[in-house]
Amino acid sequence: VHAAGKAYGRGDGGGGRPAIVEFVSANPTGPLHVGHGRQATFGAAVANLLEADGWRVHREYYVNDAGRQMDILATSVWLRYLELCGERLEFPANGYRGDYVRPIAAALRSRRGEALRRPAADVFTGLPADEPKGGDKDTHIDAVIARAKALLGAAEYQAMLEAALADILADIRDDLSEFGVRFDRWYSERDLGDGTDGGPIHRALQRLRAHGHAFEQDGATWFRATAFGDEKDRVVIRANGQKTYFASDIAYHLDKRERGFELLVTILGADHHGYIARVRAGLEAMGEPGSSLEVPLVQFVTLLKGGEKVPMGKREAQFVTLRDLRREVGNDAAHFTYL
Repeated sequence: VHAAGKAYGRGDGGGGRPAIVEFVSANPTGPLHVGHGRQATFGAAVANLLEADGWRVHREYYVNDAGRQMDILATSVWLRYLELCGERLEFPANGYRGDYVRPIAAALRSRRGEALRRPAADVFTGLPADEPKGGDKDTHIDAVIARAKALLGAAEYQAMLEAALADILADIRDDLSEFGVRFDRWYSERDLGDGTDGGPIHRALQRLRAHGHAFEQDGATWFRATAFGDEKDRVVIRANGQKTYFASDIAYHLDKRERGFELLVTILGADHHGYIARVRAGLEAMGEPGSSLEVPLVQFVTLLKGGEKVPMGKREAQFVTLRDLRREVGNDAAHFTYL
């Protein structure tokens, strides 16, 4: 031990080969909660162990900053902003109701004054009923989002979305930094492109077609996943031109391979067990080794208060943040307990 010094316990199994460890990757729709803390601790430990065994490790956080969840966040912020401007409204059942939305709305009002104010009647008149009134909460929130975009215009709406995203990402970065968990890159989902711009999704589709594993049906583009043991074929581009989550997943992992990483480690929650075979199949269909992907699954955290299980849901605003836990017990105690 004394002779080896800092090299004690280290190996050379990795041989200096490049590996990427993607972990946490929580949706940027609110602060990290205690469940994300386990992924952060476990992912950081896996990266450290690989590094100790001679791998050249790159740590990455995948930012889900595209799609419907971001629209729900932006619209939730705008509705809280309208309340600060004096508008009276019934907040949607499927909006983000956590208190963390209010400071973002307050910052928006501080920057823009009442420039984005619209009468609540203009926002909600003629929309499908929300769940408390016998309607469907998804249909209602989608209608509210569409109305927000129409009333604000594309430029103003996008600027509001970007401001909300920036605020939440800054909070996540600070939280993880204080927790001693670092990343080499924060990878934006938007960098994958839309399938037509030469980006990773476009390149993934080209590879699938070149290998005979993509086909067109009912206006959509499909991946012939059944050829790789899946129970059904998977849509990659919908008939309306929108990419699916599966298209983003395989394109992101293709991009990892194109960046030269030989080992792809993706830390996921236990509810993603079906993801592993599908993404490996996608890699193989694009001419990459499916065995290059390893997906350790992390079980969910159960937190008890007074003997009762604490629910974890950003929509319902019922969760304990990682920051609250760290302040309560300390970083080292949190890391130790998670591991």
